[in-house]
Amino acid sequence: MNSIVLKASSVNRSYGDHRALRNVSLEIRRGERVALLGASGSGKSTLIRCLCGLETIDPDGGQIEAFGQLLQARGRISPDIRAQRRRIGVIFQQFNLVGRLSVMHNVMTGLSAKAPLWRALAGRYGMGDRARALDALDSIGLAPQAFQRASTLSGGQQQRAAIARVLLQGAELVLADEPVASLDPSSTHRVMEHLAELNRNAGMTLVVSLHHVALAKRYCDRVVALRHGALVYDGPVAALTPAFLEHLYGTAAADLLQEPGSDTSVSEMPPLALAA
Repeated sequence: MNSIVLKASSVNRSYGDHRALRNVSLEIRRGERVALLGASGSGKSTLIRCLCGLETIDPDGGQIEAFGQLLQARGRISPDIRAQRRRIGVIFQQFNLVGRLSVMHNVMTGLSAKAPLWRALAGRYGMGDRARALDALDSIGLAPQAFQRASTLSGGQQQRAAIARVLLQGAELVLADEPVASLDPSSTHRVMEHLAELNRNAGMTLVVSLHHVALAKRYCDRVVALRHGALVYDGPVAALTPAFLEHLYGTAAADLLQEPGSDTSVSEMPPLALAA
């Protein structure tokens, strides 16, 4: 079995005269926990959206493969993209929940890629699907809020509901785009711990876009770092010393080195043990 679940080859993405991604190539292997690191405007969100096919890459020769199948190439999305997206879960900073619907209903939209379109639109799911949704919510501590409106949840709870949705989807690869950028420090660590548990216990491969080195060091093994749309580092997180970050990012490294919500630097953060 091919252990490469995601592969980008010479990927460029432009918006008019601005090139957001510059010749990016990388491979993600099954079971990895990869932090996508970079200062604001480095291209992290653009890369995440290209990797899942929400944005097309430039038609100049690059391509992206998922699970050994072509996802997009030369500015064209694969006709089989819907089938591939069933295996890819995406978590956004904005949560993407419908506030007037129940938490349960929002989580069950994770089944929409597998259900007939009419059923997904009508929100009609069987008792077995509802039981699985409750199990997913219970696993991230939200079962008591299952029938509340999503709008009544805190930011951290909404992000955990988004994680439950991916869990119910049965995704094999999770792409998380700045999932903790708008959360307080306590919620940040709780959400990151749940993402790590998906990797450890459910076997999901995790690629998470982050703004802070401290979080990458605590929760991930590998870092892919971007600067001005170009890949400038791909390797173990242990190599990201303050001196190395300053070499990569200059004065912007100061923001990356701070632990969210505190004055603790990355050099003082203990790693989180995630071994099974």
